[in-house]
Amino acid sequence: MAQNKTLTASPDLATGVAQFLTPVVRDLIALSVNAKQAHWHLRGVNFVSLHEFLDTVTDHAREAYDTAAERVVALGLPIDARLTTVAQKATNPVPAEGFQQYEQIVADMLEQFDATLGSVREAVKELDEIDPVSQDIAIAIQQQLEQDRWFLYAHIGS
Repeated sequence: MAQNKTLTASPDLATGVAQFLTPVVRDLIALSVNAKQAHWHLRGVNFVSLHEFLDTVTDHAREAYDTAAERVVALGLPIDARLTTVAQKATNPVPAEGFQQYEQIVADMLEQFDATLGSVREAVKELDEIDPVSQDIAIAIQQQLEQDRWFLYAHIGS
């Protein structure tokens, strides 16, 4: 009879991957929640296009954090992405409360992207020596975040 093992990879590999993908997961959860908050409270010009784009950002962030979290779990470790943990440990700044004009929403969301990209770039760099499969996941997340950030930045036209 096969032995049921929690870790499917070496403990060092699983721990190393979790060390760098867990902050990515938390920042992506914060990005998705804050993008949805912005989506609901957006006012001003380009409302429809920004409103719809913020839904796209939310969807991309959710897909990315699910993929990153599943990688950690697939290696045999749990991931703490409870709301209280995300609120305490995510690097994303808290956006303005209530209704906001599009300029403020765009500025806040660019800060959200930059914070999230910080943890993702750190994961890409550090995972190079630990696990190329996990690094590939982080690289794909970085690519999508950079594209979404570019699309958002284009709304301010400077």
